[in-house]
Amino acid sequence: MSVKSYARIIGSVVTLLVAIGLYFFDRELARNFWWFTGIAAAAVVVAFLITPYITVNPYRWMRETTISDLIAAVVGLIVGLIISVLLFIPLANLPANFGKILPLVGAIVFSFLGIALAVQRKNDVTHLFQSGFFPRRNRERDEERDKERGKDKDKDKERDKASANHPEVILPILLDTSAIIDGRIADISQTGFINGTLIVPRFVLNELQHIADAADTMRRNRGRRGLEMLKRLQTDSTVPIKITDDEKEPGSEVDGELVKMARVLHCPIITNDFNLNRVAELQGVKVLNINELANAVKPVLLPGEDILIKIMQDGKELGQGVGYLDDGTMIVVEGGRQYMGMTIEVSVTRVLQTVAGRMIFAHPKQGTPSPQPQPPQSSGKQKQY
Repeated sequence: MSVKSYARIIGSVVTLLVAIGLYFFDRELARNFWWFTGIAAAAVVVAFLITPYITVNPYRWMRETTISDLIAAVVGLIVGLIISVLLFIPLANLPANFGKILPLVGAIVFSFLGIALAVQRKNDVTHLFQSGFFPRRNRERDEERDKERGKDKDKDKERDKASANHPEVILPILLDTSAIIDGRIADISQTGFINGTLIVPRFVLNELQHIADAADTMRRNRGRRGLEMLKRLQTDSTVPIKITDDEKEPGSEVDGELVKMARVLHCPIITNDFNLNRVAELQGVKVLNINELANAVKPVLLPGEDILIKIMQDGKELGQGVGYLDDGTMIVVEGGRQYMGMTIEVSVTRVLQTVAGRMIFAHPKQGTPSPQPQPPQSSGKQKQY
């Protein structure tokens, strides 16, 4: 059973026990048995329905609430209390102890309803206040926004013209979390191939800190590696790096905020994230992918070239051996299984480019001596004749 189910059962039982206690300790209620039974049954049903909403949900909500939700909840609470005050007089005139209990119950119920409605419909209420009570101010605000957008467009046009007329104008570059954790950006920045200021938004730094504080050991190590790489970029890199105070909107994702920020600044993003790469390209944002750069700078081997390779493991096909170049490129050697653990000279037969990278096929060069089978060593003493 879920937590809400337990809350419903407990709320119903508590309400029933309170009703039984009132019946035995109040003589006037004992005289109105049927009235009391109907109201008690209705109270049990209401308690069964609303208990999770006044216990479990508020607890979860208070743990993850924002300032805007808190303000809306206070406004809804005030409205609910006003409604309960208006209903106080008719509820107080009910017979017996109902006139004492139901006003309190009404205050609790309407307070909860006011909070729930205000939080769920806070955007509609805000729009109503802005359009209904402050129409002139709203129009002035819209006009100011239009002017700011026009100024931004003019600045963007001027920036584009300056970039076209003056190639020395350098745009900033945004760093994604995956690129920082990968670590190769620190080595690339020292080579001088990156021109411009590397920008790390505050929400990217917060994501790195969240990963470094994770309970999973591997995830925590990745986060700490990212923080170390960021420190290395600040101290050893020849490229300037800047951490901005940009925060992401509540509920939004880091990738979406990065793309939005890149569109505003008209700058590229350095990342290793495949999904972010595709999303940014669809929205017209330039992406600098470190994996694509690594594949591009790998040495090009043509069919017929000879290389030295150490056979490390078996291949998928019978008799194949597999070795690796220094950059991690896999070499599949036909008939190389017999040279396991040996460094031999092979001749490249074909090169295959895949999504995961480059794969090279080769075969042992003619004249490569086959490994001599070692004679089995006899154990024990030789037999004497």
